[in-house]
Amino acid sequence: MLRLTWVQPEDLLGHELRQAAEDGRDAGLVARAWADAGGHPAPHAAGASTPPAPPDLRALALRLLDELAALPSPLAADEPTALDAIRAACPDWPAPPAHRAAPADLLPRLHAAWLGRAAGCLLGKPVEKLPLPAIRALARATGNWPLTTWFTARGVPDELLRAHPWNRRSAPTSLAENIDGMPEDDDLNYPLLNLLLLQRYGKGFRTEDVAALWLDELPAARTFTAERVAYRNLLSGLEPPLTATHHNPFREWIGAAIRADVHGWTHPGDPAAAAEQAHRDAVLTHTASGVHSAMFLAAALATATTGADVHTALATGLRVVPARSRLAAAVRLGIDTARAEPDFDTAVDRLHRAHAGYHWVHAVPNAALLAAALTHADGDFTRSLGNAVAAGLDTDSNGATAGSLAGLLAGAPDRLPDRWTAPLKNRLSTSVPTFDGIGFDTLAALTHREATRP
Repeated sequence: MLRLTWVQPEDLLGHELRQAAEDGRDAGLVARAWADAGGHPAPHAAGASTPPAPPDLRALALRLLDELAALPSPLAADEPTALDAIRAACPDWPAPPAHRAAPADLLPRLHAAWLGRAAGCLLGKPVEKLPLPAIRALARATGNWPLTTWFTARGVPDELLRAHPWNRRSAPTSLAENIDGMPEDDDLNYPLLNLLLLQRYGKGFRTEDVAALWLDELPAARTFTAERVAYRNLLSGLEPPLTATHHNPFREWIGAAIRADVHGWTHPGDPAAAAEQAHRDAVLTHTASGVHSAMFLAAALATATTGADVHTALATGLRVVPARSRLAAAVRLGIDTARAEPDFDTAVDRLHRAHAGYHWVHAVPNAALLAAALTHADGDFTRSLGNAVAAGLDTDSNGATAGSLAGLLAGAPDRLPDRWTAPLKNRLSTSVPTFDGIGFDTLAALTHREATRP
């Protein structure tokens, strides 16, 4: 039997119960009804549970999903999704720049950002979904801790590999001995799609344009979590913003954040415009923390395009996040913990304990770890990548974003260590039409054109 991931009602219900616990809704009655009927909790790592649910249990899951959607969240006032409400909740919203001219060195910065995003993603791919102790054990077995280069299976004891196998789909293309160009990954597919979005619709695109582009150019099987649910909702005739909310328990996960880069890259020195553009993209699939994380990163990246240091970039990113939201609190905690604790592993352990109740793909804990990783690295490219992946949770996504921002800060491809860029071979694989096999230098030129287009 075909088991589609991320859309089975009986699996969505378990995730929605967890989401309710995270956003403060009282779902006790629903949880008991589900348990009494024999319903299972959400799969921890996979997108679908193994046994299919009988028809009556699936029907119950659909009804309970609707009941959960009707429960109000006590966090709603502090964590709005509408742009006007987000702006009202941000007392230090950035003003537009006095001059909108792109920096003279924007092209090499964009080239380094594309390379950094690819390298960071590739570093995190083989250990995605592994628990933090496993990541540390695998790296230490080859003397690669702190992380300063690619993971490898060479020299790792067999018993350790059996206990903590690499990510099954990624190991053949992302371990040091296997890398041959940049393999396909959704963390690179979405920046490509957003580049295509700007080419087709310009910076004034609407959320509906994002939806139309996806239906035209994005294979459904290349979507996951919130993006797959939104895709399903579009095919069911729903329109934004219902695409983000209807039976979508992943709406506060990290998916919108991994789509933020191009929005930041194409608004150099204008974090507010970058955040607003990221918002129009994000609300197709996400709400609240999921949207806030995308806006935060877009604003931080827009700031970094001008040569600002990493601490200024992160602080500016916080200015577009509702001040009393969980996302803002998580970023502040990540920054403060990294500043106070000289040992990064200890800082990571504290942040994991602070966010222990969240799913490992939720935007809140990942934002905290990413902010800590970048703060502790203080602009160093290798430490930025290594810290982000060494912190665990969504390793390839956080590695990609850290590499993007650190690449901007480095300023040019020749300032990135060769061990990170040479294996990429200036070649990116993707299923996004017209981009398969493209070089990062070409992508930088195309992005620069959109950044400087009136």
